[in-house]
Amino acid sequence: MQGKLVCRLLFAALAFCRFSSGACAWGDKGHQVICGIAFEVVRQDTRAEIERLITLDAQFKSFSDSCVFPDHPRIRAAAHFVNLARDADSFGADECPKADVCVLSAIRSDMQILSSTSEEDLKRLTALKSLGHWVGDVHQPLHVSFEDDRGGNKILSSGECKNLHAVWDNCLVLYSLGPDTTEAVNDLVQSITPERRSQWLALTPKGWATESFAIARAPSTGYCVMNGPSCDPPKATVTNSEEYLATNEQIVKEQLLKAGIRLAQLLDVALAK
Repeated sequence: MQGKLVCRLLFAALAFCRFSSGACAWGDKGHQVICGIAFEVVRQDTRAEIERLITLDAQFKSFSDSCVFPDHPRIRAAAHFVNLARDADSFGADECPKADVCVLSAIRSDMQILSSTSEEDLKRLTALKSLGHWVGDVHQPLHVSFEDDRGGNKILSSGECKNLHAVWDNCLVLYSLGPDTTEAVNDLVQSITPERRSQWLALTPKGWATESFAIARAPSTGYCVMNGPSCDPPKATVTNSEEYLATNEQIVKEQLLKAGIRLAQLLDVALAK
């Protein structure tokens, strides 16, 4: 009964996205939840500086909402993901193995801008909105994947979300969190333990990407058919069933929570007085 209720909520929310004029896209809801978590757990002085910068923005009234900025319209296309080779099982020395720019270099560059006391506030505001988005993107497993299938965009899926990337951007987020963003943030923040937080903060951004890549390659994700060391795309449509959603629910919740906690640490460092 509970599963059926969740599914009804899911499909009602997806129908709203389809037929309303608002954009529903680690889609918008995922990014808003991540930045909402970060805003809740940063230091008080960091929160005050975030609020000061956001008051300068002509479009967004809250930090949580502002983290969709790089998607509307889409800017800095190469900064949203990082591609690896099909036979890679981890990162080497390069943060962007197949390009000059990727989500990891974007995190580094916007962190530098936001941390600078000599940069003008409007440039730091743009870096703030962008940094929140990039940290979200690197925790979406199919943003750490392969160029030839465009991170699962070319892998068909059954159900409301028509490709595997959209399943992870939208269907899984709605299934896992429900329609209320504020409630989702509160529930996830309350689930933090000191042990988990300490473990998550011990890794660098490349470590975050390595975690995401491992999820992308996991059998439960349905993105890889292993052929020796090579991760080949599936030949058949991935079934976006309630079983698939339930199997990956806790993974999505943990990735969103990790992203929020790690973003908060970056913001505390960048905006330290």
